[in-house]
Amino acid sequence: MADDEHNEAAARSFLSCATEVARLVGLGNAADVPEARRARHLAHAVRKPLLERANLPEEFFAPLMAAAVCDPDPSFCLWFVEPAVYAFGRRRVMTALLDYRLTGTDAEQAGAERAWYCAHVPLRADRSPAYAPDGRRDPAMDESRDVSDEWRETLRQSAT
Repeated sequence: MADDEHNEAAARSFLSCATEVARLVGLGNAADVPEARRARHLAHAVRKPLLERANLPEEFFAPLMAAAVCDPDPSFCLWFVEPAVYAFGRRRVMTALLDYRLTGTDAEQAGAERAWYCAHVPLRADRSPAYAPDGRRDPAMDESRDVSDEWRETLRQSAT
């Protein structure tokens, strides 16, 4: 596949993922925004509403992970990863990214590597209502040393 075709397919994939997250949040599909900018526009539009929720329904998890992995810009995949970490826990997010790294397409594996860094976002009680009123949350949601170890081992094996 030529680079232009690959880039167009990746852009369509990201647009599809961002559109699904926007649908779940209850936003429109931004049909009035030029297609070349629509995915980024939707990603920006969903970020704040996602972070403002104390919890997210289970149906959000897979679309958030897909959007994070399909986002071609490592600076912006945080917009999907961060709310997922707050709502579902660092452990679950990192496990999903590891699964993409192990079983995904080449593009998904590269996207998982981009999103992995964002999964380490510092968690702050003042940043999300996902915390209890006393500023706590279940520490098991964020315990991820074993997942990090498996990630490093996977990367080591793929390098040999």
